[in-house]
Order: sequence, then C-alpha cells, then structure tokens
Amino acid sequence: MSINIPEGGCFHCGLPNLEGNKYPVTILGVSHSMCCPGCQAVASSIVDNGLESYYEFRTEPAARGDAALDNTLAKLAVYDEPELQEEFVFDIGTDKEIQLTVEGITCAACGWLIEKQLAKTKGIKQVSVNVGARRAMVIWDNNVLKLSQVLRQLKTIGYESLPFQADSHEASYQREQKSFLKKVGLSGLMTMQVMMLAMGQYFDLFGNIDAETTKYFNWISLVLTTPVVLYAGSVFYLSAMKAIMARTVNMDIPVTIAILATYIAGFFTVNKPNAEVYFESICMFIFFLLISRFLEHRSRHKATQISSNMLKHIPVTANLWTGKETRSVLAKQLKVDDLVLVKAGEIIPVDGFIVEGKALLDESMLTGEFEPVTKQVNDPVFGGTINQNGAIKLKVSKTLKHAMVNQILRLQETALSSKPKVALIADKLSRYFVVAVLTISALTYAFWAYQGNEHAFWITISVLVATCPCALGLATPSALTCAMARLNKQGILLKRADALEQLTEVTDIVFDKTGTLTHGEFTIDKSWFADNESASIDKYRSIAKSIELQSEHPIAKAFGSLETQTDLFAVDDLQVVIGKGLNCKIGKNQYRIGSPNYILGKIPAEALSEQQRNELQGANVLLSENDTLVSAFWLRDKLKEDVVDVIKALAPYEQTILSGDTLQNVTHVANSLNIKNTVAEQAPEQKLMYIKQLQANGRSVLMLGDGINDAPVLAVSDVSVAVGNASDLAKNAADVILLNQDLASLLHVINMAKRTKRKIKQNIAWALSYNILVLPFAIGGFLTPWMAALGMSISSIIVVYNSTRLMRNS
Repeated sequence: MSINIPEGGCFHCGLPNLEGNKYPVTILGVSHSMCCPGCQAVASSIVDNGLESYYEFRTEPAARGDAALDNTLAKLAVYDEPELQEEFVFDIGTDKEIQLTVEGITCAACGWLIEKQLAKTKGIKQVSVNVGARRAMVIWDNNVLKLSQVLRQLKTIGYESLPFQADSHEASYQREQKSFLKKVGLSGLMTMQVMMLAMGQYFDLFGNIDAETTKYFNWISLVLTTPVVLYAGSVFYLSAMKAIMARTVNMDIPVTIAILATYIAGFFTVNKPNAEVYFESICMFIFFLLISRFLEHRSRHKATQISSNMLKHIPVTANLWTGKETRSVLAKQLKVDDLVLVKAGEIIPVDGFIVEGKALLDESMLTGEFEPVTKQVNDPVFGGTINQNGAIKLKVSKTLKHAMVNQILRLQETALSSKPKVALIADKLSRYFVVAVLTISALTYAFWAYQGNEHAFWITISVLVATCPCALGLATPSALTCAMARLNKQGILLKRADALEQLTEVTDIVFDKTGTLTHGEFTIDKSWFADNESASIDKYRSIAKSIELQSEHPIAKAFGSLETQTDLFAVDDLQVVIGKGLNCKIGKNQYRIGSPNYILGKIPAEALSEQQRNELQGANVLLSENDTLVSAFWLRDKLKEDVVDVIKALAPYEQTILSGDTLQNVTHVANSLNIKNTVAEQAPEQKLMYIKQLQANGRSVLMLGDGINDAPVLAVSDVSVAVGNASDLAKNAADVILLNQDLASLLHVINMAKRTKRKIKQNIAWALSYNILVLPFAIGGFLTPWMAALGMSISSIIVVYNSTRLMRNS
C-alpha cells in the first residue's frame, strides 16, 4: 500500500477505529477493519466494482464515509475520488468525458430516453448512447456537476451505470444473459403447460368437459401464468415505467398495456361461466417477445465484442526494467519514459518506442494485416501487439489509459454514438408510431364496443400487440453496430457512424499524392548545381542534407542517402513553413530549401536566365543561398502496389489528385493511374479553397490524405479518410482511419456503406410494411393475441438477422 495507516486506525479514512473488527472489508485478499458502516459501504463498493487498485495507488486517506449513508449512494460517491477517476475519466479541455456501462437497456427507445433525460441536467455537455454495446458516452463540466451526480441521474430513471471496464462490462453482459435465460426458460415452460390446458378446452380432447373442470383448468392456467407476468414480463414494465417517468413514450408501453390488461381481465373473469381468458396468449406473447429480445441481445453482443475484446489483448502485468533487473508490475502502473522488457512470445503491454533490440511483431489486432512487421530501435510499438521473436526494450510513450487500443475503442464508441440522419428519422418515427398505435387501439375499442361486439377488448389487445414497433426501433442501430464491427475486424476505424451514410452520397474522390497514392519514399533521381565545381557540388549537397535532416517530411528522407565528402553543417534558426519548405542559417548565410514556387518567389525574376529555367523544369526541391539559387533536385516516388486496381474500381466517381508537388510529378502519377483531373503545387490554404469550391458547386467530396498539411482539407471534406501511415494530426481530422496502409481498404468502406444503407432501408421497409399490413387484420378481429405476439416477435428477429448479415462477406 502506498500510505501508512496509524495503528488502530480505519483502513479507509485513517481515523481512529473504536469499533474493532465490527466493519471488516476484504481488500486484495486481506481483511481490513473500518471505523463505521459508511467507510465499510464505500470500501465494499470499491471492491465490488473491481477498483481495489485505488488502495494501492492512493497517496492520502479517503474522507470518512457517512455512517448513515445509503449503500447505493455510497457506491456512486466513491467515483468522485480523483484517484479512481484517473483510470477511466478523460480530460476534454476544461470538461471531462467517460464511457459508462449501462444496465437495463432493452431497445433503441432506452437510448433515446437516457439521452433526453441527461440532456436536461445542468452541466452535461453531451450524451451519446450506444444501444448495441449498452454503453453511454457523457461529457460534463466537473465544476458544475460531479460524476456521482451523473450516475445518480441515470439511476433516477431506472438505469444502473458504472464506468466502463472490459471485465466488468463482460460480467454485466453475462448477468443480463442469465436473467434473460431464466425468464425465457420460465415463460417457455409455463407456456407449454398453459397451452396444453387451453388446447384441451379448444378441441375438447377430454370429451365433454363440464363447467367445473373448465373453471379448474382456468385457475391452474392463472396460477401458471402469474409468475410469467410478474417475473418474466417485468423487463417490459420497467422499460415502460422509465419512459413514463421521463414523460415520453416507448415501444414497451403498448406491450405493457396489452399484457397487464389481458391478465387483469382474465383474473376477474376466471370464475364466471363461459369465461373468456387468454392466459395462453399472455404466456406465448411474453415468451415470443423475450426470445426476440434475447436473440437481439446476443447478436448485439456478438457485433460489439470484436471491438470490446481488443482490450483483452493487453496483458495485466509488464516487466519493468530497473537498470539491473526486471520487476513484474501492473501494466496500468507504467509511466511515460519507463523502460519495459518484452521477450519473444509476449504481448507488448503499452505504447512506446524500441530503445534496444530488434523483433518481428504481429500487429494484426490493430491493422488486420497478419504479415509480421520488423521493428528496430526508434520504431514505435503499440500495446496489444505480439512480439513473435527477439527480445526488445521499449521506452513507454503513453500510459495504458492513453494507449492506441484505448483510443481506438473511444473513437469507436464515439462513432457508434453519433447517429446518422436515417437513424434519427427512425427513432422519431418509432415514437410517433407508438402514439399512433395507442390512438388506433383506443378508437378500435370504442368502435367495437359501440357495435356491441363482446370481443372488443380482445381485438384491442391484438392491435396493441401486433403493431408494437420494436422492429422499427431495431432497424438502424442493429445495422450500424454490425457494420462497424465488420470494418473494425478489417483494420478500419470509423470515428463517426454517419460517415457511412455520407459515403453513399459522394460524387468526387480527391487524393493527396505523396504517401496516399505513392509510398512517400523518395529517391533523388538527378540534381543540378549553379556551380559545377566538385568542391561546390559537395558543399551544397552537404548543406541540403544538413537542413533536410531537421525535417520529418517524407521528401526529407531522400536526402539522408546523399553521399558527401564534407562534414554536416550546424543549422541555426530553423523555421518550418508548412507545405512550402525550410528556412535556416548556416554560419552567416541564409538558406531556403523547398518547393519551386516557394524558392523562386524569393528570387528576383532576372536572376535566372531562360536556359536555367528550362533546365529546372520538373525539379521538386530547390536550394537557395541568400536568395540566390544554388541547387535543384529531382525526386521520384513509387506507386503503392494496389493503387492501380483501386483507382479502376473507383471509376464511377470523379477523381482528382490534389497535391503540393510539382505539376510534372503530379501529371506523371495521374497518367500512370488514368486520373484526368490534377491540381498541383498547392499550398494547404489553396487545397482548402479547392475543396470548398467543389462543395459550393454541389459536389460531395471524399478526401484521402496522410500529412500534416492535409489536416485542414480532411476536416472540411464531407467524408475524409486518413491512410495507415498518416500523421496524428491527419488522423485527428479524418472521419475514417485505415489502420493499415492498404488502399484497397477504401473499397471495403465504400462497399460496407452501400450495404449498410441497403440493410437499413430493408429493415425499415420490412418493419413498416409488417405493421401496416397486419393492422387491418388486427382491427378486423382476425388475429388472436397469441397470433399477434408471434408475428411481432418474428418481425423483430427478421430485422436483427438481416443486420447480422453485414458481418459476413458480401
């Protein structure tokens, strides 16, 4: 433990413990004594929620718990501890962000209900609920609102929530799974028994059944139906109550009315002669609906676990190198600049850089590529990847909380939480549909009651059951969840789900050249010098190499292979002009190296002869000394292997290369790929203006880029894609990140976007068509309640099954 507790003091708050061992709590396998029920409740909640490590890392005793504090509130209050929040709360500027596991989410309406309720709370900036994963992303102002108050607000509308942790989230799923199985099992067993009794009466299988025997059967049916209604069906009533508490409607309201009304009516008529009871219909309705919810629950989990289980690739412990030996520590204890030893066969525990050794790493869990990658000194490595051979030492660059795996999951959750327009329309439509169902049911009852039909009540129940819009609410979220899971498995990360919708509307695809279409690994093809003396040539080669070694631009790497006889020069006052070049001083002279437009713009026009200008055609990089041109270099880049096939597949779109490179180089690449539109020698602001002009002309633009100078155009494009070797700034601005450098992944994204849109349309069309078609039969009295229940459940199952087809190959 990191602090010393006074002898005889409370282990939680450190104050004198006058109660002895009256309030024990087992922490990390050791029993400790608390001073009061409050401290015991808080400590127990820390242990129960898997947060025992708080006691390992705290530097001060906690505040004393309120001895009279309710255990539930104690569980919430503990999450306000800064030491606890360090593990799962992220700082977003002055605000804070957290991913919560939310128990009790049963359908899309639950997500809408949570978002609506929390949005009313002062201090909450943003709420996004991922129904499929049963998670919520909340951003709040910690100066106005505490995390415990956020959790308490969720509890007031009936949802238990805890900070998301992979293990606890999986445990939550397993608990819900067991609960579903118990309820499905109970309702299925009772349905068989009640149906057997009902069939006997329907077909008089036992001969001439007298009134007393019929009443006896009805009473047995009532007894068997009661646990189904009160226990198995409780999931629907709780959901309906949550909606009513939030002053809104959801799909479970008509379901609840149908179940309870049928049960109560049967309860009060069970003793009457020739009583009409539909206990078998109630049991079947609950049974079928629970099956559809259970299957939906399993399919959502199957789709989301691909992403969630990425955290399970991270080992719990790591080998910390102390300088003389290794010491096993918790991976989450590692700090930036710690040294870690990773042996062959072990998993990289956190993100870092190799400082010693060489190894082959399996990065398939990040990129989807199973070919091992060679890593050596100064190369970055990422937590969760596997060291296949060779021992390496790495220096930690990011703590476990900020590791790439965690960042990917956060981006994934944000993407699933952002709703496309079609999803918002479906959510809104389903709420209006519920109101319409309730209205039509009331009018149906009024009509048949006015006609004197003795079955008016049961006809109304059938209307309520048959038209419940559960399938409509599942149409969009189930498809999006499955699509995102499939893309994630292919090494493609979406930062917002509505990008899938916008991809289907794209008219133009604009490519950056260097690093996107080409490898970005330049070689110097030829060079030119104003002074052809060998000493002068060697001097300016050395100067160019000295300056370019200060840059991280892909072009600069080409100068590293320049052979020079002169030692490298000391570079002073270096300035980077983004998208243009570098300025510096070497000795007393001012040097500029960069694009022809940039360098020639600083040189008087009369300083170059016509012959020199002709000689410089196609040069990529120029070097000037005191605004006098002294050298020029021609660089060439190689196309990526799969680019030709990808460009052919994208032929239906208008394609453009938008680059800062020379017109000659851009034209060379465009001709190789048969791309008609080229815009060369563009500064970042000119690229931005070009994209905006396309959009002003009514075009929808997909932009692919990788460099820092591409970040502005990636941010402004309708949909933007950062390729695997992109800079962090480009990835931050992009909507889609290809974790590998395979440009063919773009085809997977576009294909999945089209498939997802089709699936959503199919789901909505099916859900609406079913409800519209079945409504006349229900109103006309042709459907019994159990028939309506079966049809509604099958409708929901069809929607979920149709969505899961997205997870298979097209």
